[in-house]
Amino acid sequence: MNGPSPQARPPRAGGRWGWLRRLTALTTGRTGLAVFAVVGLTAVVSVFWTPFDPQRVDIDQRWAPPGWPHLLGTDGTGRDILSLLMAGSVTTVWVALGAGLIATLIGLVLASLGALTARWVRESVAVLVDILIAFPVLLIAMMISAVWGGSLWVVIVSVGIGFGVNIARVTRPELRRVLHSEFVLAGRAAGLTPMQNLLRHLFPNVAPVFIVQLSWGMAVAVLAEAGLSYLGFGAPPTQPSWGGLLSELQSYITVHPLSVVWPGLAITLTVLGLNLLGDGLREATDPTLSRRRNAARAHVPEVVA
Repeated sequence: MNGPSPQARPPRAGGRWGWLRRLTALTTGRTGLAVFAVVGLTAVVSVFWTPFDPQRVDIDQRWAPPGWPHLLGTDGTGRDILSLLMAGSVTTVWVALGAGLIATLIGLVLASLGALTARWVRESVAVLVDILIAFPVLLIAMMISAVWGGSLWVVIVSVGIGFGVNIARVTRPELRRVLHSEFVLAGRAAGLTPMQNLLRHLFPNVAPVFIVQLSWGMAVAVLAEAGLSYLGFGAPPTQPSWGGLLSELQSYITVHPLSVVWPGLAITLTVLGLNLLGDGLREATDPTLSRRRNAARAHVPEVVA
C-alpha cells in the first residue's frame, strides 16, 4: 500500500523561504534587518575607506565641532570621530559573528549531548550547563584575560561560551520534544542513522528557537564587547572600538558632551536593531504565534465613536 514517505518532514507553511517573507512583512523584522545591513555595510566599507585615518592625530583640529570636513567632530587628539566609529564597526561585526559562531558550536553540541545520549550523559550535561550558566560573561572574560591577557579574542570567546550555554539550555528541551515526534520515529524505523535523523529532522525543527536565541545573543555580544572594552578587557588601544572610544571620551562628558553621544548612540541602535531582529525572527519562524495574534485582533470589538 502506497503512502507518504516516512522520511518526509512535516510540511512548513510558506515553503523554505516563507519565514523571510514573514520577517520582511513585520515592522520589527524590517527595522532589525535594516540596522544589521547598515552596520555590516559600514564595516565592509571602512575596511577600504574612511573619511580620515582613524588613528591620525591632528592637534590643530582637537575638539572640532561637528561640521565640514569632520561631520561628527573630533576627539581630544584631533582624530575624526566618524572615522573611528566606522572603523569600530569592524570590531563590532567581528565580535557579533565570532561570538555567534562559538555560541552555535557550544550550544548545539551541548544540546545534542543533553538530549540524544544515554541518561547518565544527559544528566551530567544538564548539571554542567547549570554550573556554567551561573558564571556571567564578565567573570568568564576576566578569568580568560588573566591567563592570555585582554584582547578582542577574550571578548569573542567569553561571550561565545556564555551564550552558547544559554542556547544549549533553551534548545535541549526542544530537541527532546522533537525527538519523540512521529516523523522522527518513522525516520528511525525507516533505517535512518542517529546522525541522519539529527541533521534531517531534529536540527531543522529546532532552528526557529535556535535562530532567535542566536540573534539575541549577538545583540548582547555587542553590548558585552563595549562593556569589556570600556573596562580594559576588550580590544587593544590600537584597534578602534565603540566601547574603547566611549571609555576615552567619558572623561570629557561635562566639557564636550556631544562627543560621547556618538559611540553611545551607535551601540544603542545596534543592540536595539538586533533585539528587534530577534523579536521579528521569533514571530516569523513561528507561524502559530502570528495566527494567534491575528485571531486575537479579529475578536477585539471595534470602538464605535
